[in-house]
Amino acid sequence: MCRRIWSIIIQGRSNSGLLSRMLKLSYIPNAICVLRMVLVLPIVVSLLSGNFVMALVLIFIAGFSDGVDGFIAKRFDWRTRLGGILDPLADKLLLVSVFITLTVLQLTPVWLTVIVIGRDLVIIAGATAYNFLIGRVQPEPMLISKVNTGLQLLYILVVIASGAFAWPGHIVIIIVGASVMVSSIVSGLSYVLRWGSRALAAKAA
Repeated sequence: MCRRIWSIIIQGRSNSGLLSRMLKLSYIPNAICVLRMVLVLPIVVSLLSGNFVMALVLIFIAGFSDGVDGFIAKRFDWRTRLGGILDPLADKLLLVSVFITLTVLQLTPVWLTVIVIGRDLVIIAGATAYNFLIGRVQPEPMLISKVNTGLQLLYILVVIASGAFAWPGHIVIIIVGASVMVSSIVSGLSYVLRWGSRALAAKAA
């Protein structure tokens, strides 16, 4: 009887240790997100110092880490609420910081940066208001939002590449910049309509 009880205790401790290790491993994607945030400063410094090649390398590293943490989170089901917040936050910190820096360097028009940041501010303000007045907001990225993020990343890459290698050229920058403008406006309005309708439905219920 004593042996059986001792065996149960040992097994319980083993399971508890395994669970503890799994919980620690589940935060690996979050740690990678934090690393991506840390890369923002050297990217901005590289741009301001005119080292566009280094900035491109660091941005590619940040993009690769984004893919890695997303793959790990989905492959091993290590998705957490904190990760759902950190991942888009890391993306936005990188993109907004680079847009502002490129505007300071006069490589990006002020109006485009205002639209990009304004869209994010509208979404953040709406989410905050919904969270306080209606209920908890669950991160639900829309397809148009993912397209917009991809276009913003493409835009900063072509602008920096043009500064580093004089390629792909001004026409490409204009086309991608126009796509960023349109997708930013459409995605911002889409979020307003989605959460606005949900707020009205919740108030009516």
